[in-house]
Amino acid sequence: TPAAAIQGERVLHDIAVLAADSMRGRQVATPGGAMARAYLLREMRAAGLEPVGSSFEHPFTYSGAGGAQVQGVNLLGQVRGTRNPGQVIVVSAHYDHVGVGRPADGDSIYNGADDNASGTAALLEMARYFRANPPQNTLLFAFWDAEEAGLRGARAFIAAPAVPKESILLNVNMDMVSRSERGEIYAAGAAKWPFLRPYIDQVAARAPVRLLQGHDTPTPTPQDDWTMQSDQGPFHAAGIPFVYFGVEDHPGYHHPSDEVEAITPEFYVNAVRTIADVVRTLDRGADAIRQARAAMPAPQPAAQTQ
Repeated sequence: TPAAAIQGERVLHDIAVLAADSMRGRQVATPGGAMARAYLLREMRAAGLEPVGSSFEHPFTYSGAGGAQVQGVNLLGQVRGTRNPGQVIVVSAHYDHVGVGRPADGDSIYNGADDNASGTAALLEMARYFRANPPQNTLLFAFWDAEEAGLRGARAFIAAPAVPKESILLNVNMDMVSRSERGEIYAAGAAKWPFLRPYIDQVAARAPVRLLQGHDTPTPTPQDDWTMQSDQGPFHAAGIPFVYFGVEDHPGYHHPSDEVEAITPEFYVNAVRTIADVVRTLDRGADAIRQARAAMPAPQPAAQTQ
């Protein structure tokens, strides 16, 4: 099970590497971003992932400030399903952050430990787990670039998917999963896609963290709906169900204090185990999920907030 097989020390090592000062905040199209990408590529190969298409690297371009063309690079690897390899669950996290910026307390490096080295390291460890414990459906592990520039990596994937769009059953996205003094993490998505709720409830009953559902409706304020606030947004807008995992905002959000020393390590490791358990549960329920999805009209996308 994920609770037994997810290696906490390895997860904590990966987040420390990705959030190190040497990565310079991992901003898209910078040497720090390239350094993070090289580390991820090495670990993806070591985990035994299969490239999606001819390469792990999937470049894309977008118009940045003043119309300048910026190149980002998504990293895509997969573990093929043992029973239904043509049905795909995209498991994802963005590896970029905001780089170097305005100093605060003498520190100008925005390390992005929780945002989102945490989701990236979790994704790496899940890839290792599912490579050793093959899923029934194909799991596509997507490391998005340029999320902080407006969900650019996920948008590029949806605009030109590396697998047939009709084969994508759902998206499980992680963004900020390592820092909670209260020991709780939210799973958003079931308010938009109600047939996903029982699978999340099933895991919540046995999870080593408080797994709550919410932040997927515009109440009490529109900002409380996280649907379009991270890389699950383009999937939802394309009519693809999603589950998004994240903690609530904390003082380190988009601040130089978002360093690895500020995460809550025991909670983080248990959160990774919990999310991996949800992925495994969704994989096993994939046929019923596809039937329920086919019977439900696609919900209207939430307002774009990025």
